[in-house]
Amino acid sequence: MNILFYRYNSICEPDMIEVLGRYSNSIDEITIEMDDKNISSKECLCALSSALQQKKYDFVFSINFFPVISEVCNIFKIRYVCWIVDSPVMELYSHSIRNSCNRIFLFDYALYEEFYQENPACIYYLPLGSNYHRIDNLISTITKEDKTRFSADISFVGSLYTEKCPYNHLKEDGSYVKGYLDGLIEAQLKVYGYNFLEECLTDQIVTEFKNKIPFYQFPEKSNHNDKAAMAHLYLGNKVTEQERLRLLGLVSTYFKLDLYTGSDTASLPNVNARGLAKSMTEMPKIFHLSKINLNFTSKPIRSGLPLRIWDIMGAGGFVLTNFQTEIPEYFEIGKEIETFSSQEELIDKISFYLEHDEERKKIAINGYKRAKREYSLDIRIKQMMSLLNM
Repeated sequence: MNILFYRYNSICEPDMIEVLGRYSNSIDEITIEMDDKNISSKECLCALSSALQQKKYDFVFSINFFPVISEVCNIFKIRYVCWIVDSPVMELYSHSIRNSCNRIFLFDYALYEEFYQENPACIYYLPLGSNYHRIDNLISTITKEDKTRFSADISFVGSLYTEKCPYNHLKEDGSYVKGYLDGLIEAQLKVYGYNFLEECLTDQIVTEFKNKIPFYQFPEKSNHNDKAAMAHLYLGNKVTEQERLRLLGLVSTYFKLDLYTGSDTASLPNVNARGLAKSMTEMPKIFHLSKINLNFTSKPIRSGLPLRIWDIMGAGGFVLTNFQTEIPEYFEIGKEIETFSSQEELIDKISFYLEHDEERKKIAINGYKRAKREYSLDIRIKQMMSLLNM
């Protein structure tokens, strides 16, 4: 096969290129968006059209969905394959997802249920996975210096969402809408395994909210689902921000916590702020050398397992994550992964596993073996190729 890979600098791209390379004769890359995030749709269209005119490809591939790529592929009558690894991806509301050239793979089953009917023959459910070939090789190179640098009781790697939470533009004005939404956020913070934000929004609440804040503008040719945009872009990100700040603050008052983030940590004085971790070379070592790796799934990921869980398991790390409804479909809780459904349970399980090394190590090993045996990125790509009849 010959594959044309459109890149925008997702952390998934290098692993995808490596694994896809085992199934292809060549992978050519379009990288203009890696250098300039502000490129126009016209520039993307021209670059893609030029590449497709110069060489015959079996399909165009990208991480997440780009409507302009779908439109170009539809014209050239070539398949456009993409794997959704984030949420929300607002481009999925574009009418372009209905194009027959698409082969869209969604990692979150709730997301799949939402969009499947838009193009039943061309939209699939496919969870994520890790590139064990790369990670195993990296773990084998861990040095004494790495152990000194990255070993920890508890680690969290990720954004605090404080810098990407548009809900924070909503001013304290004493209005019913602000009070209702703040109450809704507090309620969602207490519930794990079920996201009810969108269903609790009325048309009137959405309209009043839009009048108070700069609101997301849907492209003309798209389903203008303002409730979904409000629930996931605004409320979902706010819940994620508050959950991370509160839980990390709570954990750091009782335990030693290493926090790797580019976000402002001024509100978390008790954490050991380590700055950003390099995703390809440092994160797997952190996961492997930390006794407990915390995961707090972004709330717009409604049921699925985020990439962070797979990455931690791929490095042989112990995962303690918030409960997601899809977790029991892939792992046995308490034997291959650990979950929590409240602040109290989080603290209790941290205490338990810091005191019970053997139980913790066994769970980490079991999770690593299960994920490598059944859910590796190589296996996922085989499943994808099977669905593509390749």
